[in-house]
Amino acid sequence: MSHLIKIRPDHDDLPSEITPQGVYHGRRELLKNVAQGVAGLGLAQWAQRAAFAQSELTPRPGKLASLSAVPSKVSGAQVMEKITPYEDITSYNNFYEFGTDKSDPARNAHTLKTQPWSIEIEGLVKKPQRINLEDLLKLSTQEERIYRMRCVEGWSMVIPWVGYSLSELIKKVEPLGSAKYVSFISQADPKTMPFVGSAILGWPYQEGLRMDEAMHPLTLLSFGLYGEVLPNQSGAPVRLVVPWKYGFKSAKSIVKIKFTEKQPDTAWNKAAANEYGFYSNVNPNVDHPRWSQATERRLGEGGLLAKRRKTLLFNGYESQVAQLYAGMDLKQNF
Repeated sequence: MSHLIKIRPDHDDLPSEITPQGVYHGRRELLKNVAQGVAGLGLAQWAQRAAFAQSELTPRPGKLASLSAVPSKVSGAQVMEKITPYEDITSYNNFYEFGTDKSDPARNAHTLKTQPWSIEIEGLVKKPQRINLEDLLKLSTQEERIYRMRCVEGWSMVIPWVGYSLSELIKKVEPLGSAKYVSFISQADPKTMPFVGSAILGWPYQEGLRMDEAMHPLTLLSFGLYGEVLPNQSGAPVRLVVPWKYGFKSAKSIVKIKFTEKQPDTAWNKAAANEYGFYSNVNPNVDHPRWSQATERRLGEGGLLAKRRKTLLFNGYESQVAQLYAGMDLKQNF
């Protein structure tokens, strides 16, 4: 697969996350650190992460057999972009069940047990059920979709996800007319996830979408990336991908999906409501209280010294999703 791709504007034609305050916030923060004489430490830490990305500690989990005859398909904005290297994608992760540093999940997530696995479907649906991973994989034809993703603190990446539209699963369980929201609950096993129980978040991790967001064709139920099984640190064995929102909206290692009438609580909104709203759409005009959202750096293009680029509204998917928020104040509903 070529690493230079053209991401087209119409998905119908061609079908974290977040970090603690102490992690890098942008070039302005780097310059501040230089003035304080500590920039060398930050660069050294970044170099250590880059070296770890190339080490044998991040083994690739293997091919997805179901992809053998499925062509690659792409979605996104009409720009020429490089796919972010696999090593960077899988060593720079937000998965707080395995640690708060970006490299912690790749170091620690080997303890996650992904077999057997099932997702419980409950709430306002005609067909509540528990569906195992094997049946989930067979539910719809998987395809590779190349999505631009953005972390809240100013990093972005381009990832070839493998999966199918979440709407395929939703249609199978037949939501009731009263179901307005969908909640996603992640695995929370302190025996295999060493940071579950830490005070940074309430457990289990929970995210949520409005029903029309969940039904949008771009919203992906993902089982892999780069044509391979999801590595543990990336949310194995099944995760959510919502490319026009910040990365923390994409719940990892999902064990329950619940349909509700009322807006569900979400982990980061509960932890810091003034910083993380329910919608969490990429909006460069709304600053995070601790950093600007106006620009970003692309992972794999120079580390802390990477050239900054302008952040795009809805992460570049405005033409596909803006209608979902017509009439809404996107500064109040952040």
